[in-house]
Amino acid sequence: MDTDASAAMAASHRLTHRLEEATRLLDRIPYDLIALVARLSIAGVFWRSGQTKVEGWHVTDTAFYLFETEYRLPFVSPWIGAHLAAFAEHLFPVLLVIGLASRLSALALLGMTLVIEILVYPDVWPTHGTWAACLLLIAARGSGRFSLDHLLSRRWKTRAD
Repeated sequence: MDTDASAAMAASHRLTHRLEEATRLLDRIPYDLIALVARLSIAGVFWRSGQTKVEGWHVTDTAFYLFETEYRLPFVSPWIGAHLAAFAEHLFPVLLVIGLASRLSALALLGMTLVIEILVYPDVWPTHGTWAACLLLIAARGSGRFSLDHLLSRRWKTRAD
């Protein structure tokens, strides 16, 4: 029995050691890469949604129809809602991709996500939660080094010094 207990303990220590090694390896993933993936991924989601609302420079009749019948936002006319959504779903993703005003853009899209979740599609919380996680990461920690935000902050810091 002592041999079995010793073998089990040794196996447990090996497993613990491997888990610690894996954790150290994962800890080496640079935040800048994580932020870039989060920015590009969530920008793609909103950009593609925005593209469904426009033809050229015009908001589509389908978008107006959806805001009138399916989305039905309180206190916002369907015309204004369709235009604001189309504008936001194009502007903020572009800003996220280039990493300019990333925290503001993430907060704006997080606000849209909350409106969509609470007022339009409350049953889609797993998807919206994934969006929120990407957006909260960017809002809380910033856009990372692969961004115009980083480049501009370095330039301003150099000038301030």
